[in-house]
Amino acid sequence: MTIPTFTADAPANELAQALDETGCVVVTDLLDSAKRDRVREELGPLLESARVIDAENDDPTQFYPGRTRRVSALVAHSDTVGKMIMADHSTQLCDRLLLQNSEFGYQLHVTAALEVGPGAREQILHREEDTFTFFPLPRPNLIVASMWAISDFRADNGATLLVPGSHKWDEARIPEDYEVVPAEMPAGSVLYWMGGALHGAGANTSNDWRYGVILTYSCGWLRQEENQYLDVPVELAQTLSPELRDMIGYKMHRALGFSTNPRAGLPLD
Repeated sequence: MTIPTFTADAPANELAQALDETGCVVVTDLLDSAKRDRVREELGPLLESARVIDAENDDPTQFYPGRTRRVSALVAHSDTVGKMIMADHSTQLCDRLLLQNSEFGYQLHVTAALEVGPGAREQILHREEDTFTFFPLPRPNLIVASMWAISDFRADNGATLLVPGSHKWDEARIPEDYEVVPAEMPAGSVLYWMGGALHGAGANTSNDWRYGVILTYSCGWLRQEENQYLDVPVELAQTLSPELRDMIGYKMHRALGFSTNPRAGLPLD
């Protein structure tokens, strides 16, 4: 099976249907070169400080391969990423695929910038929803994930590997090699996948670094994987747009998430 690819003007319902059926889609031309340059500029100092493990010292049993740079807390470091989080394509897909299980909305789950360097091994296939073991496979829709291509994604430079359809598999179903597909896409594209789809970074056998930004969204009643309240404290959250502040979790889901801190702007009832 291949990964469906759409242009940016494709109807939201078509994107959502393909994502629901296949578990992954690519949408091209969502981030122009000027915005990609701003992401590089704003996150540059953060990535430069990231620890990189040499391929020779890489432990193949570890979740994150060596020869990679990975940083989070992107809301605190990049205004451009803040705008990407609120992109229409992302919110429209979340509206259609998460609200059915989360009546009071969804939230930002994880932010990360990831550079896969030459010599990096293939990452272990996993699911974004693997931390929620309470639910048996296949789980209800809990997470919608996205990978924004800051550079070209190719099979030889570590393009994200997906197993289309695996979001509907039970625990006993193991993918065959031919079912694992690289999400090749030009810079400026976005890969969306369901939280139940098996995926992982590909091996980089090229001479260049592959650069992507991961933004994931979860049902509003779930514990966020990234602690947004430490990465984006109240003082910083106050400077964000109300929409982005709500998205990172400064709002209530029924009775969940109340606060007596007046700076948080959360109601008590």
